Amino acid sequence: MQKLDLSGEKPIFLQIAESLEDAVLSGALTEGEQLPSITELSVQYTINPATALKGINLLVDQGVAYKKRGVGMFVAKGARALLQKKRQGDFSKRFVAAMVLEAARLGIARQELLDMVAQEYDCAGKGR
Repeated sequence: MQKLDLSGEKPIFLQIAESLEDAVLSGALTEGEQLPSITELSVQYTINPATALKGINLLVDQGVAYKKRGVGMFVAKGARALLQKKRQGDFSKRFVAAMVLEAARLGIARQELLDMVAQEYDCAGKGR
């Protein structure tokens, strides 16, 4: 799991949830695999266990994780696909919409923008 920004603006429980989401998306955590315990998270990041629990409960509420009573929390079946869909929607709202708006302000034509995106995408695939 990645480091948390304890002094940043984003709430710590959201950072915990996003870090676990990243682990699922990358394959570091697979469907059916146990998540780190609340105690492990609170010790690793020196945070209140209630904060760690809030982050994991967010994943449970989203259907990404589930609880086995007395055993712990686990990655739900279909969690990776669910997270991909969620993140793709977020990506479109955060990046694509802003890019299209800026392109319109700059007078960049639709096809020109598509060509620019294709070129960048191809370069990224080559490990730029």
